[in-house]
Amino acid sequence: MADHPNIGVFHRALEAFSAGDMEALAEVFHPDVVWHLGGHGPLAGDYEGREAAFAMFQREFELTGGTYRPRLHDVLANDKHTVALLHVTASREGKELDMNETIVFHIRDGRITEAWGLWSDQQAYDAFWS
Repeated sequence: MADHPNIGVFHRALEAFSAGDMEALAEVFHPDVVWHLGGHGPLAGDYEGREAAFAMFQREFELTGGTYRPRLHDVLANDKHTVALLHVTASREGKELDMNETIVFHIRDGRITEAWGLWSDQQAYDAFWS
């Protein structure tokens, strides 16, 4: 069975994100994307629009001194949802982030239109950023 096309969209997004290639990332992010990041840390919130989402990504890199690293475990997709299972590591002010993240995406016409980041230990995630 062939992979769902949204799996390819996610792979292109992850490769561009990991390389810091915002131009390539923009190709797979809808201009009106909404990125939801739960919790109570300084990055928590809803980021409306590609520029706002990209600014949040940039802030992740800045706060971690470029150590923020998502590693793909698996990605699943159908016509309604794409779900990426990741393991993320990062260092910040003597703290270490080392946990699993799930991102649920809506992808339409080859572009990410909405995403929800969910962490395996939300309190530890919030403490890392605080």
